[in-house]
Amino acid sequence: MLLYRPVGLKELELIAQSEFKAFPPRLPEQPIFYPVLNFEYAEQIARDWNTQSNSFAGFVTKFEVEDDYANKFAVRVVGSSIHQELWVPAEQLAEFNRHIVGKITVEAAYYGEKFVGEINPETNLPKSIQI
Repeated sequence: MLLYRPVGLKELELIAQSEFKAFPPRLPEQPIFYPVLNFEYAEQIARDWNTQSNSFAGFVTKFEVEDDYANKFAVRVVGSSIHQELWVPAEQLAEFNRHIVGKITVEAAYYGEKFVGEINPETNLPKSIQI
């Protein structure tokens, strides 16, 4: 199953530390890990929400999860028909990561007006992210 995950700069840095093989554990106030099923929805979150808070940067990651495993999780529609998510309980994220096929890639990067940092012109990613 092909999935997308909108992330901010800190989460992307943690993904990079895993060599783009895993998502970091959820924070205590985040009981659900929710990858989304299409680029358009992930783009909305990364571009419209993530660029307005915290690091003022948002990224769309793309990854594949083994179908048999991913199908264990119900698809939730949380708005219009494109707002489709898988809800993975936070305590199952380590197991979820073990079912990722290949590497997590960065498909798009968005920066808000208040973003502070250097961007690598070759990758369009902050210089703190090494691919």
